[in-house]
Amino acid sequence: MKKMFLALAVVAASGFCQVATAQVHVDVNIGVQPIWGPVGYDHADYYYFPDAELYYSVSRRQYTYFDNGRWVTTAFLPPRYHDFDLYHSYKAVINEPNPWMHHARFKAQYAQFAGRHDQQVIRDSHDQRYLENPNHPEHNHWGGRPAAPARGGARHDEHEHDHDHR
Repeated sequence: MKKMFLALAVVAASGFCQVATAQVHVDVNIGVQPIWGPVGYDHADYYYFPDAELYYSVSRRQYTYFDNGRWVTTAFLPPRYHDFDLYHSYKAVINEPNPWMHHARFKAQYAQFAGRHDQQVIRDSHDQRYLENPNHPEHNHWGGRPAAPARGGARHDEHEHDHDHR
């Protein structure tokens, strides 16, 4: 009986150790964040713009905004945003899927940042890690591995690809 109890204890302990030593993988996507994105984040799934109440997907390079009673995702911002300044508007980093599905929470959480224009953007940073971005003006001074293809430029165009996100 003692041997069986000891064997069970060893199996349980080894399972606990495997769980305790499991590694968490955090994806770093600095090189694909748009140069108008905020500095200080190794990873960003989405940016939320409290000034315009819209979202930007870093990986898909698409905007999501509310239009005529539904959330629309487009590669380009529609004409109504033609004066919206991506570089000087506050951007909140949100790392959860489909943040517009919880828009009321994010709107309330970041309301006090609407109108702020003091956030440093990747384009203006001289931090070596941001030079990986091929769109960064100092990219030619980057000393790292070959960069990913150019991504994430500011796109203001009237060509839309609507997707209903109800």
